[in-house]
Parts: sequence; structure tokens; C-alpha cells
Amino acid sequence: MTRLHLVRHGPTHAKSMVGWSDLPADLSDHAAIARLSAHLPDTALVISSDLCRAADTATAVQGTRTRLPHRPDLREINFGTWELRRYAEIEAEDPVLARAYWDYPGEVRPPNGESWNEVCARVDAAIDALIRDHAGHDVIVVAHFGVILSQVQRALRLTAEEAFSHRIDNLSVTEITRLGDSWTVGRINHCP
Repeated sequence: MTRLHLVRHGPTHAKSMVGWSDLPADLSDHAAIARLSAHLPDTALVISSDLCRAADTATAVQGTRTRLPHRPDLREINFGTWELRRYAEIEAEDPVLARAYWDYPGEVRPPNGESWNEVCARVDAAIDALIRDHAGHDVIVVAHFGVILSQVQRALRLTAEEAFSHRIDNLSVTEITRLGDSWTVGRINHCP
């Protein structure tokens, strides 16, 4: 049995689509970070994506826990040419594509970016490797909205549309357990 504690990084306060851009997290809410760290298992391993907003959040909650090397395959959705642009601007430019990407996630992709199915395949492979390499452990994965939703979708066997109905707040934790081929989901978007 491997328990995953999927933590969303601290807020960036960006008002645009932030995927692979390396924006820092605001980690000034020390009380929220302390509550989150206290909620997480003391003996868990800690890993994050290589983007600084996730890596710095992982450092903030690490404490005495063992840290694993960053993983680029745990990055957020690659929004391609939509990166750091506001949704209204993207929608004005191409309303059909903009709406399709969010309303019918799957094969639709932003220009030069990833489709939801590509994100899921990338993240599933990374999570499978973590489970294989650290079977029987608690693993804290500090990552992004898309990473966490992809695993909620997978574990609950949801459609992409159903997965996107879940809220994933900054500094929240989603708990998923893998036992053999079975998945169980504990709390989703828990803010300790």
C-alpha cells in the first residue's frame, strides 16, 4: 500500500494561465503552511515538480522528512502559446478552441501545448514510477492543479469533465491510496 498526499503549491497570484512558467509561490502564510506540514505524515517522503512554486512549497513543508529529487514530469499543464495570458484574451482570439479545451477536455490542445489526455499520460507514468520505487511508503507530492486532478480522475474513474468539477485550492492536500491495482480516495482539497 502506498499513500499519496497530493499537495498543491502555494499561490502565485497570477491572473493568467500559468503552466510551465516558473513563477514563485507566495509562502507568507506561515500558519497555513505549519498546519499543512503538521497534517502530513512525519515519515513521508517529499517530492515535487521542478518548478519553483512547487519546489519551494515542498521545502516549506518538508521539516525532517526525506526529500527526493524534483521531477519535471510532475509539472503543470503545458499551455503552449496560451501561457501567461488571460482567459478572456484567449477566448477573444479563438472562442471555439478556448471553450472546447475547458468544456470538453481530452484531445483538445492549446497551440504548442498539451491536451488533457497528454497531461494525464505524463503524470500517470510519473506517479506509477513513484509507487513502484517507493512501495509501502507515504509520499507527499507537491505539484499543481492539473497533476492533482489527473490523479483524482484516475483513482475515481471519472470522466475529464467530472474531474474538472473538483476544486483544488493552493496549500490543500488530496489523499489517494494505491493497494495493488485498487485505488481509494480519502479527502479531496482538504485545507488543514
